Amino acid sequence: MSEVETGAPAPEQGPVEGRRRWLILIVLCLATLVLVVDNMVLTVAVPALTESLHASAQNIQWVLDSYILVFAGLLLTTGSLSDRFGRRRVLIIGLTVFGIASAVATLASNPGELIAARVAMGVGGALLMPSTLSILITVFTDEAERRKAMAAWTVVAMVGLVGGPVLGGVMISHFWWGSVFLLNIPIAVLAVISAVVLMPESKGPWRKPDPLGTILSIVGLTALVWVIIEFPKGFTRPGTLAAAALALIALVSFGIWETRIAEPMVPLQLFKQRNFSGGSFSLTLVQIGNGGLLLVMTQYLQFVLGFSALKASLCFIPLAIAALIFNTLGAGLGMRFGNRPLMVVGLLICAAAFGILADLGVDDGLSKLFVGLFLLGAGSGLAMPAAITAIMGSVPPEHAGVSSALNDTVQQTGAALGVAIMGTVVASRFTAGMPANVTGTARHSLGEAYGIAKSTGNSALLDSAKHAFTHAASVAYIAGAIGVIAAAVVSFAVLRDVKPPAAPTEVDGAEAGTAAEAGTADGALVTAEA
Repeated sequence: MSEVETGAPAPEQGPVEGRRRWLILIVLCLATLVLVVDNMVLTVAVPALTESLHASAQNIQWVLDSYILVFAGLLLTTGSLSDRFGRRRVLIIGLTVFGIASAVATLASNPGELIAARVAMGVGGALLMPSTLSILITVFTDEAERRKAMAAWTVVAMVGLVGGPVLGGVMISHFWWGSVFLLNIPIAVLAVISAVVLMPESKGPWRKPDPLGTILSIVGLTALVWVIIEFPKGFTRPGTLAAAALALIALVSFGIWETRIAEPMVPLQLFKQRNFSGGSFSLTLVQIGNGGLLLVMTQYLQFVLGFSALKASLCFIPLAIAALIFNTLGAGLGMRFGNRPLMVVGLLICAAAFGILADLGVDDGLSKLFVGLFLLGAGSGLAMPAAITAIMGSVPPEHAGVSSALNDTVQQTGAALGVAIMGTVVASRFTAGMPANVTGTARHSLGEAYGIAKSTGNSALLDSAKHAFTHAASVAYIAGAIGVIAAAVVSFAVLRDVKPPAAPTEVDGAEAGTAAEAGTADGALVTAEA
């Protein structure tokens, strides 16, 4: 298949036939997997690389935060680039940059080199992430197949989320800390080769570059994420206030500029569509609720229940299994009932899961934990693919890349905000719950209290810290439940289900071409909203 000619109205993905579509899906899943696994696997490598590189707490923070700052800051720009220069091309470049940066990270001999490698990995991740979803929705034009593909894509992300720490724990126990980055290289190489062999190129119509919009988006998003990261340390700090002012000025200026120019980098008119704006806002609320879940839960498992990092990561398997089952079910149920019912029901199940997790105590066994995580996976499995299908189904194909980036940006910002909010809630409630006679770092950190109690044999301190943290985590889970319920309300009130066309689903090549050319008035891949 030839590339879309400059100025063509839409990517020509309809002719991708039969088994080839599903082979392309495997490539897209591999590209997504390499990102998710890398983000999660690093969490178990922190103690080992701290010791090996003699890294300070500030160094470790930059190792973790440098990636997300670059990744989130570049998403809108790279999404626009993929629409302009070709989604497959940008995907391959992103995978290549990510793979090379991973190889450099394995060889880092000091924190500075590792931080530089993480910055490069953030650039690679920002290049490949928007392309995966935009290619998926242009390859799978049939609604039923797109739902199945979206479910598979979401399952891979969930498996990577849970499997990353498990695999990382195994690697760390047998090799050195840098081995966790080696996992990325063969996946990236396989994905690049498969993309070259299997994947057709697609572009949107040519638009003039928007350098001012690019600069404003990068500055605004990077400053916003920085504020979210620094928020738990105190919002009134001069650096945080300056970053907040910069983010506000840059993002407001970006919004005004994009509505004034003829060919904007980001088509903000997408937010006039109920499914896009409602779905995006719902996902933001969900990610705020879910963002800090792993952060809080891993501390509960390791410090309160005393599990190793590997054993703690294995406790998330029920969540992955439930997500796999209900993603698969959701693909069929979505065709029968629509996106809105699935989102509402799925989100309410997630709220129930948060309620169960909020009831966890110091002496509870694993049964309540597993039930809560299973329900969370089930609810997410129903709601998340339906939300993304609703959002991307309302997107004109010529804007698939930047719209995917906009969706990714919303979710990343929500997740980062969730980590900051949950972290702040847990820290403040933990401190308030500690006895008055406990002072110093042990009063403000479960990890510090745990270390001091273990080294001094102070069982009373350890018991107080466990109870204080469990109560603090309960408050955070209740806050998460409120956020998810709010997302369900937004979904019910705003979303509208798309009805499939009345024409037969089986059409010949000529009819398919005619349908693709006819399209909808706004170039969307699906019919008008009900």
